[in-house]
Amino acid sequence: MPELPDVEGFRRVLAEHSGEPITGVAVLDAGVLRGVTARALRDALRGHRFEEPRRHGKWLIAPAGGPVLLLHFGMTGSLTWHGAAEPRHRHDRVVWRLPDGELRYRDMRKLQGVHLDDAGEVLGDLGPDALEVSRRDLAGLLSHRRGRLKPTLTDQTVIAGLGNLLADEICWRARVNPLRTASDLDAAEVASLHRALRRVLRDSVEAERVPPRRTWLTGARDRPDPVCPRCGTPLCSRRVSGRRTVWCPACQPARGERGR
Repeated sequence: MPELPDVEGFRRVLAEHSGEPITGVAVLDAGVLRGVTARALRDALRGHRFEEPRRHGKWLIAPAGGPVLLLHFGMTGSLTWHGAAEPRHRHDRVVWRLPDGELRYRDMRKLQGVHLDDAGEVLGDLGPDALEVSRRDLAGLLSHRRGRLKPTLTDQTVIAGLGNLLADEICWRARVNPLRTASDLDAAEVASLHRALRRVLRDSVEAERVPPRRTWLTGARDRPDPVCPRCGTPLCSRRVSGRRTVWCPACQPARGERGR
């Protein structure tokens, strides 16, 4: 599932080709278009050049000399560069042709998609980008949230960019139980959570994904009988707000259980 680090990787792919003229736009599946027709997308972008792209949370924002393209990658999306002669994948949905090749938006499930010229409307409800959240910001964002920590962290209107893997990894590194009420965290726990957030995002952005390293929760969570990479305790797993949530009961005890 693409999260902030993946989208940062897609932004870098697009940035490598900013300034090159868009010679054509091929909409192979209009089912990924949101609020724009295939013809309108082609007419708006053909002959323009992508400018320096930016990212907010899981959104990729690509100005094109007037028109602004917005891409969201849902659970299975990607943006990749290919030579024009390279065969297209059956899940390639939109292709932007440039002089030396093609940018291809690929998405199997088509849960999100491609927008044009509505950045304010689309991004208006998003919280601050996760990379820009300070410790004080995080404390303020959590202080009045009565729900559990994990759904709060993955709520894009609270913090933009964190998904399932990142939220679990951050909580595990901070030794905070993801089922805790968000507003119940004390100052030391918020500080630990913020340090974990910064470190996990830094390493993940460098890798352009949440890396399944041996020493990370991500590297253990999908094994047949997963154990904590830190202490060897069998991991707990349950669905929280529709998402699989994984934690270590020893490293991340519920409130009132620490030290037992």
